[in-house]
Amino acid sequence: MTLQQLEYILAVNKYRHFVTASKQCGVTQPTLSTMIQKLEAELEVDIFDRSKHPIEPTALGKKIIEQAERSIKEIQKIGELVSNETDSLSGALHVGVIPTLANYLVPRFIKSFGENCPTVQLTISEMNTATLVDMLKKDRIDMFIAATPLDEPDFLEIPLFYERFYAYFAADHPLKDVPLNPANMPQEKLWVLEEGHCLRDQVFNFCTTKLPYNHVFEAGSIDTLVRIVDINGGYTLIPELHLPLLSDEQRKNVREIKDPPAIREVSIVIHKNFVKERIINAVGDAFKTIIPDEMINERLKRFAIRL
Repeated sequence: MTLQQLEYILAVNKYRHFVTASKQCGVTQPTLSTMIQKLEAELEVDIFDRSKHPIEPTALGKKIIEQAERSIKEIQKIGELVSNETDSLSGALHVGVIPTLANYLVPRFIKSFGENCPTVQLTISEMNTATLVDMLKKDRIDMFIAATPLDEPDFLEIPLFYERFYAYFAADHPLKDVPLNPANMPQEKLWVLEEGHCLRDQVFNFCTTKLPYNHVFEAGSIDTLVRIVDINGGYTLIPELHLPLLSDEQRKNVREIKDPPAIREVSIVIHKNFVKERIINAVGDAFKTIIPDEMINERLKRFAIRL
């Protein structure tokens, strides 16, 4: 049994196709197939059911693949350990972020991270949560920033900060000055983000009364929601980090939600096999410089991230 064979079975499990897996591994398909067959012969088991299309691991094959993932991760830690002692941070890093955080976080994150990790090739993609989950499962991104929990057993969530939501009313709304809580939020003319945005689900979770769908209007961004409210009336909910982007006049239309407040947890999400401890700490440190201190997760303030 070799490390290379373990990498090959992980590739086949990921892509569920021998040709695609061989291309990703940089070998020919016959070479990859032969190496896997040798491993199966050595173990005297079938790791993959080749009668299925796409190919699937057998029941025992799944357990072997899980152990292979753990083994590869432990081996990668050796290289990471050496790198921690000898190298500066370098290489490529692809980070995803949900749209309701991007407007405030991304410009500041690029500046902070770039100043501290100038040799890392940073790429940032703005996508909704479902797309980010799919991209991370397929190893198309290294990590993403989103509202949690996500209930994804293969992911690790590292809480970054906790963000409150505020109601943004039209200037002439009759309830603009009424104290708000999740139980008494108006049921009419609530403008929300379109399907596919986690903020939409959070809005409905905050409302204890089921809102009638024909009273809900959908938009694509928080900036659009604010403009819709200004022109058409009604109200919307906006996250705390968006407040500095409002004009002085618009801030007069913001009302706090209390008893209880509406809050979301925002986390760095990585695959459970992620091993680059230094880079995850560099990301966390960058966010700590751009998020107000009172919002930062207390554990993140006090401790380094350990994988």
